[in-house]
Order: sequence, then structure tokens, then C-alpha cells
Amino acid sequence: MTLSLLDWRRRVAALHADVRAHPDAEQGWLRWREGRDELFAGHPQSPLDASGRAAFRGLPVAPYDPALRFEPVLEPVAPLRLEIPTAADGMVPLDRIGAVDLPGVGRLDVWWVALYGGGIFLPLRDGSAGDTTYGGGRYLLDTVKGADLGGDGERLVVDLNFAYHPSCAYDSRWSCPLAPEGNRVETPVAAGEQLPPGGWY
Repeated sequence: MTLSLLDWRRRVAALHADVRAHPDAEQGWLRWREGRDELFAGHPQSPLDASGRAAFRGLPVAPYDPALRFEPVLEPVAPLRLEIPTAADGMVPLDRIGAVDLPGVGRLDVWWVALYGGGIFLPLRDGSAGDTTYGGGRYLLDTVKGADLGGDGERLVVDLNFAYHPSCAYDSRWSCPLAPEGNRVETPVAAGEQLPPGGWY
């Protein structure tokens, strides 16, 4: 482990801070896209290996759709704990802390990563998975890693235009927690990051 991972985390957190501070959601999204492309292309902690970085020409992302930005109330649900196995991090414990209802998409469980420091985790596996997006799904929020779009004491900003693939979508050496049952919907979400033709590997 080197300080390059710390630098990656700082840059991702700063990028999302820029997004939250931007008065125009679409312009913030454009800054997010630009920042992610910079990190993927040149940072040593990029999920792409060296050859992938050399061939990288940008992440394919669907056009911004303002109708897919929501600020839902975090609704109460029955507590539930899951332990998700990963190759690098062992078991990742997740505590269900609520759910959000996204009109036209469905209801998604919201999780707290029950490790030191913790954070909100909101994955999504929608009807596009295995076709135009990664089969294991995408992430909407992962505040442990800095992916935080904001909100207040009752609401979360959930913008489907910011849906992004976990590291394991880019290279088989990565292992990631994927969307559990309460985060799977049949509706295709034609927003956010897409797969290139043939996938990443």
C-alpha cells in the first residue's frame, strides 16, 4: 500500500465536493465526468491496468437526464445485516438503515458499511445489467470512497446520471461488493456510466 491510494481517495472526495458545491447539477456532472476521465487515464490507482490506461479514451457515459435526479426521504425499514465476501477486504458487513423510492425506477435499500468510520452504500443493478452496463450492477453512492452527492438530515441526493461501475468491471483482479436483492430492479436505467463494446476485459 502506498500514498498513491490516499491521493486517489482525496481526489475522488474533492471531485464530489466540487459536484455538491456546483449550483447547476448538469454542469457538476460534466465536471465529474472530466475528473473521472483524468483519474482513469493517468492515476496509478486507476482500476485499469497499465495497458488499459495507455489505450483509454474516456469512460462511456449516457447523456445527462435531469428527470433522473432525486432527493428522496430515507424511509425506515426493518434492520438487516449482510456480510459480503470480497477477495481483498474479506467480509464487508452492511447494515440496512433505510430505503429510498425513486419514481419510475423502484425502491432501493440503503446500507451503512459497518466498518471503522463507516459510510453510506447505495448500489444498483437495473435492467441494463449484463447488456449496456456491468452484470454485477453499478454504484450510486459510496461515501467511504468519497462518492457522496449530498442531502440533509432526512434526504439523500440520488442522481442516476452519476451511476458508475465498481472497479471489478474494469479488470478481473478487483473484487467488489455487488448489489444485493433489495437493490435490484427490472427497469433499465439508461443513464450514467455504460460499458464500451465488448466490455473492459
